[in-house]
Amino acid sequence: MTGPAARLEAIWIKRAHRGPMDAVDSARVVAGRGLVGNADQGRKRQVTLISIETWTRLMDALGANADPSARRANLMLRGIDLVESRGRILAIGGCRLRIAGETRPCERMEEAVTGLRRAMEPAWGGGAFAEVLDDGTISVGDPVRWIAAADGSAA
Repeated sequence: MTGPAARLEAIWIKRAHRGPMDAVDSARVVAGRGLVGNADQGRKRQVTLISIETWTRLMDALGANADPSARRANLMLRGIDLVESRGRILAIGGCRLRIAGETRPCERMEEAVTGLRRAMEPAWGGGAFAEVLDDGTISVGDPVRWIAAADGSAA
């Protein structure tokens, strides 16, 4: 599902493993690598994503108000449903990402909010991870849309 105003809400770069998440207005992405300056480079988990709708639902369910950077995802999207999106192609501005799988919540979620790890476990609550397919720059406010389904058909 893509909402009418689907967009990139936030970008965070993690410069070191277990390090802080630095908010930026734009970032360069490199095909096959990920976000320039991010600690995680290469492999299948090049970029992590979560939707603001999922984050808000989780915070409401837990009666919490943690900053979305506590999720430790690189990109926060609005108007995009990531559930069961493995294999789909997502366009952010002029760059494409292939969703490679579900991001499973780790113990760091409990450090952020008690009960968050368990609350994130069902229905892709931890978001998704993706491979970068194009070099380019992405910016907060860029439009986001599905461009291909897992079977290669139009989204």
